[in-house]
Amino acid sequence: MNHAGRQRIFTLIYLLAVILIFIILSRGFSTPGPKSVSYSDLLAAIRAGEVVEAELDETELHAKLTDAAAKSHGNQRLVATRLPGIDDATLLRDLDAAHVRYSGRIATRAWWKDALLLWLLPLLLIFLFYGVGLWRLSQGGGGAGSLTFGRNRAKIYDRSTGERVTFADVAGADEAEDELIEVVDFLKNPGKYRALGGHIPRGVLLVGAPGTGKTLLAKAVAGEAGVPFFSISGSEFVEMFVGVGAARVRDLFEQGKQRAPCIIFIDELDAVGKSRAAGRGMLMTNDEREQTLNQLLTEMDGFDTSKGIIIMAATNTPEVLDPALLRAGRFDRQVVIDRPDLRGREEILKVHARQVKLAPDVDLHTIAARTPGMVGADLANIVNEGALLAARRGAGLVEMGHLEEAIDRIMLGLEKKSRVMSPAEKERVACHETGHALVALTVENADPVHRVSIIPRTIGALGHTLQLPTQEKFLMTRPELLDQIAVMLGGRAAEELVYRDAISTGAANDLERASELARQMVTRFGMSDRLGQLTYGHPLAARFLDAPFAAEERNYSEQTAEIIDAEVRRIIDENYQRVCDILANRRPALDRISSELIRHETLDRTEIEKLV
Repeated sequence: MNHAGRQRIFTLIYLLAVILIFIILSRGFSTPGPKSVSYSDLLAAIRAGEVVEAELDETELHAKLTDAAAKSHGNQRLVATRLPGIDDATLLRDLDAAHVRYSGRIATRAWWKDALLLWLLPLLLIFLFYGVGLWRLSQGGGGAGSLTFGRNRAKIYDRSTGERVTFADVAGADEAEDELIEVVDFLKNPGKYRALGGHIPRGVLLVGAPGTGKTLLAKAVAGEAGVPFFSISGSEFVEMFVGVGAARVRDLFEQGKQRAPCIIFIDELDAVGKSRAAGRGMLMTNDEREQTLNQLLTEMDGFDTSKGIIIMAATNTPEVLDPALLRAGRFDRQVVIDRPDLRGREEILKVHARQVKLAPDVDLHTIAARTPGMVGADLANIVNEGALLAARRGAGLVEMGHLEEAIDRIMLGLEKKSRVMSPAEKERVACHETGHALVALTVENADPVHRVSIIPRTIGALGHTLQLPTQEKFLMTRPELLDQIAVMLGGRAAEELVYRDAISTGAANDLERASELARQMVTRFGMSDRLGQLTYGHPLAARFLDAPFAAEERNYSEQTAEIIDAEVRRIIDENYQRVCDILANRRPALDRISSELIRHETLDRTEIEKLV
């Protein structure tokens, strides 16, 4: 049954229930009471002296009969009659003449007053309650009512809401902004393009990692164009009942047509637009999601682009979308929003720092350099965490130290002040971290050391060596990768140099990362002379997105696998020997930095350079 049929049935049931309730209230419940007689018979009984007591009210007379008169009425000692519109004096004179004791009073009532109270007033109340009930259901009162199943849940933003976002509120996505400025011009001046025979694109798909600002960019397009902005998540279309999602899609596009020109934004499109072919072989289809997707495809084909309606959507995984969504004529354009580079991160930090009182020592360029790979949401979180730290410590301004600590909290976790290391453990951790720092200061292609610390963190690390890249890198050369492996092995080499055979488990993560990087050099980057310019193995997670875990498909023989293992071992051993030679030659510097690190627990770049 469709949505309209369910609505009619519910309306009929609601109306019948209200009528039944008011009939019961107007007529009263059937309860035992006095025998009803006509007014003329009761008046004759009064005049014959058969009534001994009487009780009057405005409309009825209740009489008590003598024993002899009660027998003639079937042993009914109490009788009652409804008073007509009579003269008060006539009844009262007959009661006084028959010496009947009576109490109460009577009054005449016009017939139209009785009709008003008994029929017209209940009907008015019925329609009043019915109208109020329909209004509440249409407004979604009392939760998701039956009449609101098919209504869309989109939030509408326009100038009247006061939440206008423009491109001035967006940073770090210059290429995406340039692409979307043309969409703004479509909405402002559609006639310029129609005059040449062109038409406005139906849909724009925003693709990017979580937190890169896809929703913010869509709002900025609507804000720049000055048009209403409908925002809804793809998951809000899918319900338990089949057909509800399709009804919501129809309602959403109908509202969009009424308020055109406008932008309809669907966030997390993959929740409703996932490929219909996925899972069919394993009987894992979802009828509700497929019907919703079919309705969305139909609506995107059916609306008139000349009215100025543009569909924008966002997804993190465009590869899982149905091909019918991505064809020309539906989502005509795909705008990729990458992670921001160094300059982009600095611009994003400036946007989020507008409302924050920063101290003069704050260097946003340094903060941006410390956060490679972070997106806009991460950078906003850093600025907010720095402001919270400053407020918690009673500072008047947000200083550089607060932002540095905010980065450490997000990347490394909280300081474990309750974890107290023994002096022997503290010395070993200091030696380990100094080994990392000293190798990074020595090799040619390593990033500069920013800070060394032996303060434990909640992520499990007992210390850390922080390197600060001087520029954004998009490619890595073989010497840079080898130096990166060398820095990772510096901690274990320092322990072996100082403590000989008494090495610890502290280098487990370093060895894991170094081994993985060396294996990638051999199997993925073609940096092995013995194996040549080939790649070995296919990651299953990249080829089959429904794989529950990352695995690798081997496309090489056992003999090749032995060569791969030997090459990885050779890279690690050669770099480990190189690191041991570096630390042995710089043993005095290793001892000095370790001693100062034990004393101060944290050393920055300038302090380390003085010691070296």
